[in-house]
Amino acid sequence: KLCGYLNKLGIKGPIKTWKSRWFFYDENKCRLLYYRTAQDINPLGSIDLSSASFDCKMEIGQGVFEIRTPSRAFTLKAISKQAMMYWLQQLQMRRWEFCNTQSRFLSNGILSCSFAFLSYFVFTFVDVVDNEGFLPLVKTPTEAVGLKAASLPAPQTSTALQNISLKHPWTEIQNTVYNICGSKQLWGNNGNVFSFDEFQEHSENVDEEQEAEEGTLEDGRMGPRLNWIRKARWMNSSFPGSEELSREKNSVDKVSVLQQQILTLTEEVKSQKELVKLLHKALEAAQLEKRVSSMYLTAAEDKDRLELVRHKVRQIADLTSRLEALEQEKKELEQLLTLRDSHIQELKEHVQLLMEKNHAKQEVIMTLTEQMVQELSDPLQEANTITVETLYKQQEEIEHLKDDIDAYKTQNQFLNSEIHQVTRLWTSVAENEKALLMKCACLQARNCQMESKYLTVLRKLQEAVPGLPNSHAQLVKNLIQEALQWDVKEEAEEALSFELNTALCPFSEYDEYGFMTVPDYEIEDWKLLAKIQALEIKSSKLRSQEIVEKPLRERWNSIGELNPSAELKSLIRSGIPVEHRQRVWRWLVSRHCSPVPGHYQRLLEQSRSTEHPACRQIELDLPRTLTNNKHFSSPTSQLIPKLRRVLLAFSWHNPAIGYCQGLNRLAAVALLVLEDEESAFWCLVYIVENLMPADYYSDTLITSQVDQRVFKDFLSEKLPRLMAHFEQYRIDVSLITFNWFLVAFVDSLVSDILLRVWDAFLYEGTKVIFRYALAIFKYNEEEILRIHDSVEIYQYLRFFTRMIMDGRKLMNIAFNDLNPFPMKLLRNRRSMHREELEAELCELEQIKAAYVKERAEHGP
Repeated sequence: KLCGYLNKLGIKGPIKTWKSRWFFYDENKCRLLYYRTAQDINPLGSIDLSSASFDCKMEIGQGVFEIRTPSRAFTLKAISKQAMMYWLQQLQMRRWEFCNTQSRFLSNGILSCSFAFLSYFVFTFVDVVDNEGFLPLVKTPTEAVGLKAASLPAPQTSTALQNISLKHPWTEIQNTVYNICGSKQLWGNNGNVFSFDEFQEHSENVDEEQEAEEGTLEDGRMGPRLNWIRKARWMNSSFPGSEELSREKNSVDKVSVLQQQILTLTEEVKSQKELVKLLHKALEAAQLEKRVSSMYLTAAEDKDRLELVRHKVRQIADLTSRLEALEQEKKELEQLLTLRDSHIQELKEHVQLLMEKNHAKQEVIMTLTEQMVQELSDPLQEANTITVETLYKQQEEIEHLKDDIDAYKTQNQFLNSEIHQVTRLWTSVAENEKALLMKCACLQARNCQMESKYLTVLRKLQEAVPGLPNSHAQLVKNLIQEALQWDVKEEAEEALSFELNTALCPFSEYDEYGFMTVPDYEIEDWKLLAKIQALEIKSSKLRSQEIVEKPLRERWNSIGELNPSAELKSLIRSGIPVEHRQRVWRWLVSRHCSPVPGHYQRLLEQSRSTEHPACRQIELDLPRTLTNNKHFSSPTSQLIPKLRRVLLAFSWHNPAIGYCQGLNRLAAVALLVLEDEESAFWCLVYIVENLMPADYYSDTLITSQVDQRVFKDFLSEKLPRLMAHFEQYRIDVSLITFNWFLVAFVDSLVSDILLRVWDAFLYEGTKVIFRYALAIFKYNEEEILRIHDSVEIYQYLRFFTRMIMDGRKLMNIAFNDLNPFPMKLLRNRRSMHREELEAELCELEQIKAAYVKERAEHGP
């Protein structure tokens, strides 16, 4: 047991006095209780050590140290420097054991609760022993610390009343009466110190102390049983049997150690039982969900199915309440973390102050030493100017200064140990908070999945409304209307660090580039589909954030200067993070298209002085550009004037093309990412003049038509079943895919997947467009094959690209499943079909000329 007498500094107005108190450490609550004597039953106060810091005060006096809690500071004094260091080391160790035990229980709870979602995380908290060597372990001063010290008389004060606590008269009276009655009872039982049957248990608690004299009493009095045992040990030490007990001390210590181990193992068994119970509950929940799904499939009436839907709604509400509870717990941890950070900052400032003081004293010592050397260098001058008494005083002062230096070194060592331990506690809290954030993210993902399933069920019911009774049809319509009014909530995440900032994957109405996360479909029946799509995107982001996105960001952060390589190619195919995309795009454009300084400004001047023939068509296309992006949705948007200037400058830069419908979308995407309009202009030049083949945007669009024929060849080779299906129902896929190739999938794919396609497109060229076009059909092949009506197929192909949510799956199909895809084959196919198309166009021109000639000869 950690107990013993210490002097406590009490403050009564302007008067400060030292009072002797018996201190006892309560290991269950990590509190340091203090009494007037070792025989008292009720404590005068307590000190909470779980959030306290320790400091030794060398400048106040020998053996003085300080315990600082969030509410106040306690100044204590031991009988010697050794006793002070022993108390400080033991308090540090007890605080660490208590905090580490709490962290272990918390981590076990988190692991068992999030086992179904965080199977790839293992929370392991290991008790760390201080091996850093800040301070050697201090031997136990048995004369001042421990139960033996209770048998010694309390330290005497100058006056009899000085040691009495006048702020707690009732507690003093209780302790005095208890001691008197206890002594009589002990002697009345023939010296049997273990007879406590007639002791009275006090039910009242000590009032919380408001003045600074005795500290804050938070625990009330100590339990009677614990005080009886301690009192029994003290009383027993004065009897002849105490020698026999001291001989059995070793065996008693062994028994206590074994009992402690039994308690630890019992707690571990309890935690394992709790884990097994939670796993059983998870298994029962899964089985229950399976039964509910089976009931839904086998339900004969729509009423039963609606009841199952209501049950799912109640489950969603329960998950929402659990999510709010976790958010509240996260806020509490953040407040605790802020408090720890401020505490660490105070300790650092204090250490800096002590180091400055130590440095000043060392300078004084050096100055005095130099003076002595100068004075002692001339023995005659020393004999004449310095007396023996003066020299003695100087040497004595030097010895005092050396003692002070040793004391401050010890103090610095202890403060280093304190800072190290507090930092470890802070790290443990940060790990717990990160685990809670990950658990919250997984719950969010599951919540989105549940909402998506619920909306999917409503959509199926919506399709079956014509066959339902009027009452059921009205109920389904009401549920759909209520679901459409749900708002996609935006999660509030404070910026602690980059990992914590992205853990919950904040989700809002618009993404980083201004694209709408929930599509605004004009058709009423598709609005529910848009809601499902938004939930699927959010769920996918939450699930892939830690597994895929975080490692990918770390790899990008490790890349310095950009150079073409296989590794960079793989990273670009996987998608460039938002914070790196602008830098990489600028590098890709500058590699193949060197910007000419001042060229863009000259083009703008030319467009202002002379109106280009394509100016009217540009003005007509500006309001139709990226209508699902908030930066272009309004005529007053800031990017509309920039887009106009970029398109006009390009029309003067390339008179052969001038302006072609589709260039507005390419320039708009470049503006969103690069932000600077001149950089967007050179990006447009790079795409049209370097990446795309010649005549891709000419008046005849001949190369665009060639690519459609090449794509049909690849579709027949890579997906023969699907191509046969199209031929059976006479589906011309070029009606759908022509726009894909012309604008590189802009307005066809969701923004996240679209920008990944553009990342690879800017690095590898048009081959990427062929890969992704084939991958889109491969992604939805089975769905298309199930449709056996040409009108329905065309209707499905109009919007099926917007239903692709899994960008990783689409990327794997494009770059893995469709291999091999050599560029040489693409060039050969283009050359062959271009010759065929030119021959066909030449033949058409001949037929047209013959027709005109014949018409002229025969007259009108």
